[in-house]
Amino acid sequence: MAQSKIAVQVSKPRQALLFELDDSLASPLSSALAECQWQALRVRPGSTGSLARIVFCSPDREVLARAFRAFAKLPVVVVSRLPEVEGWLDALEAGAADYCAAPFEASQLRWLLETHAGQPRLAA
Repeated sequence: MAQSKIAVQVSKPRQALLFELDDSLASPLSSALAECQWQALRVRPGSTGSLARIVFCSPDREVLARAFRAFAKLPVVVVSRLPEVEGWLDALEAGAADYCAAPFEASQLRWLLETHAGQPRLAA
């Protein structure tokens, strides 16, 4: 009796990097990403996320510049405590792919992930 072999495809986890975010933002963002079946990895300068497809960082211009240098090929999304049009425009003008604010909703994050993950960041 011949046994049939079933190939099991193991997919790599979809990873999002949380770059220099404080706990008050990183924790709820990690939970919302988990609802979207994404793994959130907290990273510091000098870290790499070889499987990462997107980076979330604070709106601080210096942090944003470090994120661009460290993760040049990944889309960077600015994360804030409050939804502010001015903050959103500042982030986009600085080169961010997008902007999101707390409270984080899975539907909002799914849209961001589908829109930006997997697309290399274009040089300005």
